Parts: sequence; C-alpha cells; structure tokens
Amino acid sequence: MSPTIMLAVLGAAVLHAAWNAIAHGAGDRLVGFTLIGLAYTGVSAVVVVVTGAPAVAAWPYLLASAAVHVLYQLALMRSYQLGQFSQAYPLARGTSPWVVAVVSITVLGQRMPLPELIGVLVVSAGLISLVVLGGRPKRADLPALGAAFGTGLLIATYTVIDGVGVHRTGVASYAGWLFLLQGPAVPLLALAVRGRALPVGLRPSLVTGLIGGVVSLAAYGLVLWAQARGALAPIAALRETSIIFGALIGAVAFHERLGRGRALASAVVVGGVILINLR
Repeated sequence: MSPTIMLAVLGAAVLHAAWNAIAHGAGDRLVGFTLIGLAYTGVSAVVVVVTGAPAVAAWPYLLASAAVHVLYQLALMRSYQLGQFSQAYPLARGTSPWVVAVVSITVLGQRMPLPELIGVLVVSAGLISLVVLGGRPKRADLPALGAAFGTGLLIATYTVIDGVGVHRTGVASYAGWLFLLQGPAVPLLALAVRGRALPVGLRPSLVTGLIGGVVSLAAYGLVLWAQARGALAPIAALRETSIIFGALIGAVAFHERLGRGRALASAVVVGGVILINLR
C-alpha cells in the first residue's frame, strides 16, 4: 500500500467516525439521517451530471449496493436509537471483517492463512469484551446488540459488492450514482412517516445534518478511490481504525465513559482486523 493510499484510507476512517457521531448526536435520528440523505442526493446529482452514465457492467453492483446501503442506514439508525455510540459503532464496524472471513471458509471453500485465522479469534475476543464490559448483557440490551450486529452484516455485504463493482467503471461515476440511488430513500421514508411536520423538524438540525451527509460521502468516496488503486483486504482493514476514532469521539463529544477496558477492546478489534487481512 502506497503512502498516498494509506493516508487516504486513514482520512476516510476519521471522516467516517465523524459522520457517525453527527448522526448519533442528532436529537431526532430520523431527521438526522433524512438530512444526510438529502446531502447525498444533492451532491451526487452534480457529480453524475459531470461524469455521465456508468458502464453497463457496473449497474448490477450499483443497484445491489444501493439497496444494501439503504438497509444499512436503517439498521444503523436503529442501533443509535437503542444503544450508546461507543458500543454500537465498534460492534457494527468490527463485525464485518470476521463475518467475511467465516463466509470465505464455510461457503466459498477458501483456505485461510494462519494470521487470518488468528485475526478472526482476536476480533471475536474484542467484540465479546465490548459486549460484556458493563457486565453480563441483560434482556434489555439484546435489541441494541442485535441491531449493531445486523448493521455489521450489511457492512460486510456492501463492502464486497463495492470492492468488485468499483472496477467496472470510473470511481467518480460509481460513487456518484451509488449515492444518488440511495440518497432519496430515507427522506422519502421520513416524509411518509412525518408528513407535513417534516420540514419544520428539519430546521433545527439543517446545517449539521447536511454537513454529516457531505462528510459521509467524502469518506466513502476516498475508500472507493483507494479500492480502485490497491488491494481490497488491507484497505478494508485500515478503514476499520475508525473504531478507535469512534470510541474517542463517543467519550469526548457525548461524555460516554471510555475507560481502559473499552479502549483496550477497541484496540484489540483493530488488531484482529489487521491480522485477518495480512498476506
């Protein structure tokens, strides 16, 4: 991995943690994600006017990825409604890499080198630590943990789809159409739920919500740019350093207790992700 690609992915990790913090910090999560979706739609509409239509071969990946991204946003919104940011975010982001590894062995029949096997165990240990840090999970915690885990499964799905699809057309075109296809979904859902009350609800969070959308688009645009120029696995691993940034933001911005245990568990998850992607 070249230094340029490495810096781009690290920048994407910081931006990714930042937009998740903005989404979590919105008093009304549906409003927050609606504004993010509007930002997606507006910025990507400009991009596709400039880039034009993507290659025909990219359309199946774009359509599939856009659908998964919408489900991911809904699952992430639910995670933030039910649990703490510094718990939901590391669990969601840390789930994806080891799920991909397990599927590779059991479904695809691929051989996994020893470092990757060790990485799966390390990630699992880190995730278990994050879940039980505050004591044994209670029945009331299960919905939040389930939503975060489901979010991780969706992350794994769109990561694979986009890792292949971005090579089928230009990066800017792929990113633009991907965000244009998914952007209107949550705003339309919010309009159906809130009706005429929605515009009034958008006003208090208008600036921060739109900024969150632009930051999110920039973060994933950097990832797609890197995936088109480097190997998917190490880029995906480096991107998950956002787990650490997310835990730090949760402690600083939301005054959530970080503690040595949660900080160590987050570091363990990142270490496992890196091991999984060693070659």
